[in-house]
Amino acid sequence: MKEQQWFEEMEARIPVGEVRTRFAPSPTGYMHVGNLRTALYTYLIAKHADGKFILRIEDTDQTRLVEGATDLIYKTMKECGLDHDEGPDVGGPVGPYIQTERRGLYKEYADLLIEKGHAYRCFCNKEEEAEESEEGTFQKEADPCRALSKEESDRRAESGEPYIIRQRIPDSGVTTFCDEIFGEIKVDNSELDDQVLIKRDGLPTYNFANVIDDHLMGITHVVRGNEYLASAPKYNLLYEGFGWDIPKYIHCSPVMRDQHNKMSKRHGDPSYEDLKNEGYLTEAILNYVALLGWSPSGDQAEQEIFSLDELVKVFVVKGISKSPAIFDIDKLKHFNAEYIRAMSPEQFTEIAEPYIRQGIQGRDLNVAEIAALLQQRTEVLNEIPEKLGFFVDLQDYDTELFVHKKSKSNKETSLQILNDILPEFEKLEDWTEENILETMKQLVEKMECKNALVMWPVRIAAAGQMVTPGGAVEICKILGKEETVRRIRIGIEKLKQEQ
Repeated sequence: MKEQQWFEEMEARIPVGEVRTRFAPSPTGYMHVGNLRTALYTYLIAKHADGKFILRIEDTDQTRLVEGATDLIYKTMKECGLDHDEGPDVGGPVGPYIQTERRGLYKEYADLLIEKGHAYRCFCNKEEEAEESEEGTFQKEADPCRALSKEESDRRAESGEPYIIRQRIPDSGVTTFCDEIFGEIKVDNSELDDQVLIKRDGLPTYNFANVIDDHLMGITHVVRGNEYLASAPKYNLLYEGFGWDIPKYIHCSPVMRDQHNKMSKRHGDPSYEDLKNEGYLTEAILNYVALLGWSPSGDQAEQEIFSLDELVKVFVVKGISKSPAIFDIDKLKHFNAEYIRAMSPEQFTEIAEPYIRQGIQGRDLNVAEIAALLQQRTEVLNEIPEKLGFFVDLQDYDTELFVHKKSKSNKETSLQILNDILPEFEKLEDWTEENILETMKQLVEKMECKNALVMWPVRIAAAGQMVTPGGAVEICKILGKEETVRRIRIGIEKLKQEQ
């Protein structure tokens, strides 16, 4: 074990006098919604208090690591604007920030805990103790190693006999801890197992590394899922065993798929990356995720739309609910639509262009004009291509589409209107929306009818479908004069055949 001076030097490195939070994901795949919420809340707590937000990679479980997952964490955090002040890629005063690069620290602190009488070496065979389970049903009274003298334990360790290190939970008494959401919780020590701290391979368990790293990094607020509430008493006993200050705990209730099931990737529930690929905007995802289990108060109590900067200003821990939050994809669509509609036309055209080009399949059409049709009619970007098929190809359609009660349109009036509008369109030289509209208005005046009676058959002939993004004028303008005229002729022929 290191000399006392080494431990004192480690303590001297710890930043003090500021709020410090950490997001500590494991690089095991895509970031699911619950993880993103933890990252967001952790960031907001730090930034609301002008503190530091730290990114730490917890890779002690080597069996679950996924190649490329760490880069995906960086990418997701950057896209979401959750910029960390310290971390593996930016450094900081208490690095390294990857757990396997801190491997040498944990054994030193485990040995210190043995010296203080709050941990012990266990030499029992691996199969008997199921050491890989971090939350096992180990019975401390059945373990002979718990009663070994220090001399005997030291002798066996020095002889090279393999061992793990377990936390020595008091035989009796009660451990009390306070959570910022759930309040004060008391647990009988008799209900706590002597959890594994250091495994046979020398790596720490999550529960031990978590405490050591949080302390040495000066973490003041620990945000995690409430599945860790059961471990909190053991964390407290570790802090007390070392004589360290205990951070504030914020255990968040889960994000649920429905009333009975947590969200789960294996059940097809979307990760952040999935939602992005499905056409949801990062800002909308982040805004919605913030409200999954948290509510603003005061003047903002009824507000739904928040930028990240606004969330930093209004976010307070007391707004986090004890109750689980249910992920509602329709609600997320609502948020996404609100963000799309709030964009400038230029912003929307930029993000929609890849989807528009996919939809028009190489046709030389004006992307900005199509975007203008779509912006107020789009909830999710992935919907765009399927809305644009009629621009590419006029599918065969039923002439019943020309019949529309509200517009007072029928097949006879439609045939008349298409016959009348065709020559007017053919002689129109400057194919602009203004001129197209004016041409149709002139026909309305001539027929002494309402606009809809003319607009309806022209739109049906131009698009060949009931529902379209945009009306007759916009669609005709985008299609161009030649294609519009061609489609109107087709409409005329269809209606003639039914006479």
